[in-house]
Amino acid sequence: MSIIICPGIHEPNLTETFVARLREKNYDTSTSKSLVNILVLPTDGYSSLSAFHILQFLFDRLGNQQKSPVMFISFSAGVVGAIAAASLWQISGGDVKAFIAIDGWGVPLLGNFPIHRMSHDYFTHWSSKILGCGQNNFYADPPVEHLDMWRSPHTVQGWWVDLSIGESQLQKRLSAVEFLYMLFMRYEEN
Repeated sequence: MSIIICPGIHEPNLTETFVARLREKNYDTSTSKSLVNILVLPTDGYSSLSAFHILQFLFDRLGNQQKSPVMFISFSAGVVGAIAAASLWQISGGDVKAFIAIDGWGVPLLGNFPIHRMSHDYFTHWSSKILGCGQNNFYADPPVEHLDMWRSPHTVQGWWVDLSIGESQLQKRLSAVEFLYMLFMRYEEN
């Protein structure tokens, strides 16, 4: 499986830090091989808003492996282009295992694939649900700054919310990066 990272409009070192945190547990210790292929969209100005730019990146990197599964992780303004690109990738024959929107407040999320929202506070989590979310989502508690979700997902504590059993049933307290690993394992197995 390939993980497609679609950053927002911010300093590139924040994305480097985010990807480093993902890579920490991304190895099979018995073989020392990476479990997933992490591809980071290079951003230049507002290119993260462009579904065309993201789709071109995917065809450049995965064109001959279009049927291999991908998972999108997008952040902030990057959610805008990424959700459209994920749908276009699927329409063109690609296998989208899941889409994760980190702090994509105000962005409608629709797709024929599992969608998950991660929010930096409860208000963002609550107010984003009307624009589309999946059954398994995450929100930070205590609230954190917007960029902390991307810069330091390993330090952000919060709640995994399983909407299939109701909002009042909070499943588990964990960190943002643990929530991501949980999703990786779920979609890697399926």
